[in-house]
Amino acid sequence: MAPENTLSALVAGALFGSRMAEFDVRLSRDNVPFLLHDETLERTTNGEGPAAGQDWQQLVRLDAGSWFDPRFAGEELPRLADAARVCREHGLAANVEIKPCPGREAETGRIVATECARGWQRAAVPPLLSSFSPEALLAARAAAPQLNLGWLIEGPLPAGWLAQARTLGVMALHLEHALVDAPLVGAAHAAGLAVLAWTVNDLATARRLRTLGVDALCTDAPDELAAG
Repeated sequence: MAPENTLSALVAGALFGSRMAEFDVRLSRDNVPFLLHDETLERTTNGEGPAAGQDWQQLVRLDAGSWFDPRFAGEELPRLADAARVCREHGLAANVEIKPCPGREAETGRIVATECARGWQRAAVPPLLSSFSPEALLAARAAAPQLNLGWLIEGPLPAGWLAQARTLGVMALHLEHALVDAPLVGAAHAAGLAVLAWTVNDLATARRLRTLGVDALCTDAPDELAAG
């Protein structure tokens, strides 16, 4: 459809009927929050090296589209502020994953949350901020307590997960889809927590998870899931 973590991808998802977009946000060296999944630039841009080691004026000159398809040549890395604008223009809710580089967890959580509060000010549906980093989530909650948080968990739920979820102040658990079953969904819902499953790219898995009562799915293939 479109290269990941770009404005074109947000628009494409909206056109295929997605109600929420998930994207990843990092900080440039000069603290500009922008969209990129990987720590390094090589996979999805024509740049090289760690993204956190470059200022925004260097990053904005990169081509973030040609790797996917020549039709997207010249697509820029978007700032978080640009993504907020496009989401609001197209009626998309947003799941903003905070992706800090090592040592900048709290700083990234604070800056991303502050920018989200600004970008979605008075929005009918404010963004959901998610992260694998508890430190980033705590900083985000302190900076923008009015925004909802989701805790990304890799692997099985850890011991004491409910107590940690309450400490973090999250409203949702974001879990690997293969690990989601009915008892887990039931326990989360009983605790007042929503369940989001990632990453679901086929209809059979999507239908199984819907039957279990999963609240939301994260997918790389909204066009395929929309067909079902």
